Amino acid sequence: MSTVAAIRELLLAGQSESAIARRLNVGIRRIKRIRLELGLPPHKSGPTPSGSHEDKFWRRAQPTSDGHLLWPGATPTIRAGDGSEKSTAPRVAFRIRHRREPVGKVMPDCGVDHCVHPDHVSDQPMRDTFRAIFGTAA
Repeated sequence: MSTVAAIRELLLAGQSESAIARRLNVGIRRIKRIRLELGLPPHKSGPTPSGSHEDKFWRRAQPTSDGHLLWPGATPTIRAGDGSEKSTAPRVAFRIRHRREPVGKVMPDCGVDHCVHPDHVSDQPMRDTFRAIFGTAA
């Protein structure tokens, strides 16, 4: 795919000039010229709102080579829609897997700190049950 075609595709997908410039290593002026040729309005600054916490979770969680998902950044906060409703990546992962609201703190039970893979997280009642059955910490 040519650079111009790649720029067009990314512009039509709603990417900003700066994001495209970083990704394709091209100048912003070139991208703005192509945006004008396509008749697209200027890109609205700020993060693109997602429709749901789950949507943003899957867009941002980063897979590792050993089957885990890590959340980028220092805080696992996810804001959905207009940004007023927020949750955390571990809580969203729990809801994805178990289809219910978690009780208490959600933690990875796979041994990898900060893992947010839906299959690797548990809430307090799950950890309590594990301890009751096996007599060890989960």
